[in-house]
Amino acid sequence: MVLKLYNSLTNTIEEFKPVHEGLVRMYNCGPTVYSFAHIGNFRSFIVIDILRRFLEYQGMKVQQVVNITDVGHLTGDDDTGEDKLEVSAKKEQKHPLEIAQYYTEAFLRDWKNLRLEEPEFRPKATETIPEMIALVEELLKKGHAYEAEGNIYYDITTFPEYGKLSGNSLDKLDNHRVDEDPNKKNPNDFVLWFGNSKFKNHILKWDSPWGEGYPGWHIECSSMSAKLLTDAFNDETFNPEKFETIDIHSGGEDNKFPHHECEIAQTEGATGKKFSNYWLHIRHLMSEGEKMSKSLGNFYYVNDLLEEGFSWRAIRYLLISTQYRLQLNFTKEGLRASQKAIDRIDETLKRLDNVRAEIDYNEPLGLTISSMALSIEKEMENDLNVSGALGAIFEAIKEINKALDANVVGEKQSKEILNEFFKIEKIFGFFPKEEVFKTEELPEEILGILEERRNARENKDWAKSDELRDQLKEKGYLVTDSKEGQECKKI
Repeated sequence: MVLKLYNSLTNTIEEFKPVHEGLVRMYNCGPTVYSFAHIGNFRSFIVIDILRRFLEYQGMKVQQVVNITDVGHLTGDDDTGEDKLEVSAKKEQKHPLEIAQYYTEAFLRDWKNLRLEEPEFRPKATETIPEMIALVEELLKKGHAYEAEGNIYYDITTFPEYGKLSGNSLDKLDNHRVDEDPNKKNPNDFVLWFGNSKFKNHILKWDSPWGEGYPGWHIECSSMSAKLLTDAFNDETFNPEKFETIDIHSGGEDNKFPHHECEIAQTEGATGKKFSNYWLHIRHLMSEGEKMSKSLGNFYYVNDLLEEGFSWRAIRYLLISTQYRLQLNFTKEGLRASQKAIDRIDETLKRLDNVRAEIDYNEPLGLTISSMALSIEKEMENDLNVSGALGAIFEAIKEINKALDANVVGEKQSKEILNEFFKIEKIFGFFPKEEVFKTEELPEEILGILEERRNARENKDWAKSDELRDQLKEKGYLVTDSKEGQECKKI
């Protein structure tokens, strides 16, 4: 079987072929750390985490970059508006780097809490300034950029392919927006380096051949990807001959234009080579049926949801449950449903773990598990159709429970099935073994009621058993019964 991905560059589903066999190099646009990352941001990160996990599941080695934009960028299309990082710094009366560090740490906590795999590289924009300057110098040298009043602009008319990713070609951009910058040759040219501009009082500044200033947003990602995924930079010196096309570049659908379009123009203008073979864009997240908005009260952060009592597993499950190019409606009811789905998997795996009977191998069940694994691979190879893969898991769960209820599965086969589940879990990341078999510490009072209820059931005092079950529920605990005994967990 072959992995196929929807390539935003060609608007078609294509067979994925890395430049180097067995190695995948991918760049994923990270956060601008002026505020907390919300669940919409994390949908993009989790989708790429799933892609990474599946590539590794298939035996690939992955080199991944997730950058930290700690210089800040502007609230307009590219070089208009206010700098979000500096606005946040003024509001909180702190230095921009203090703000950036605080929200970087918060972002990394959320990343860890949702069990995303750590990328090989997590560069900060502020640590890559020399490479940005070198790349701007190369663009000036090749005639793609020009200096005007201390600012360096990219002349988009020198790159005829501008718009090939988003469809916003040069002939369609004439009336794209009104820019009052009189220094531009073309209203849609974008800034590579801010020097003597209306933002000259910008707090974060660095020396450059054009005077003190700071980089434009787009040049940051072009520089970091070339530095870490190719050999184009050596001691902060840029060598376009050493640049090599990367495999995958991704981000939210809002990054497609102008950010990714400008990245392509910069990187390909400087190197004369294709930037990335595959572009993945993740669809916007809806929240409670509407666009996320603080005023509507549907603007959620990971830490807030965890503090409300939702599990990281439920958040992760919900964010991956819909294929990444389809709209996902994130709701608290959806989180509760996700938790129920996770509980169903956990309960089945625990039942399997408790099997001790010596029973001959169950051929039909064995075929069910083999079919599940094949279906998961097939669905994931179909442009990461996670919802189809999850469907295959629950079809198998249903058949496993039937076999357990009928006592037709033995201990040896149960262990084999568990091993298969924890093998495929590495793709999804929401039911790791340590969580499934985690023992919850119950208060002494609850343990006493459970013991009393166990005795009642042994004596066939069903009325007393039901009474104690209701008592547990009133105290916030749900008890369920199976052939393996009673199981209690906090609601």
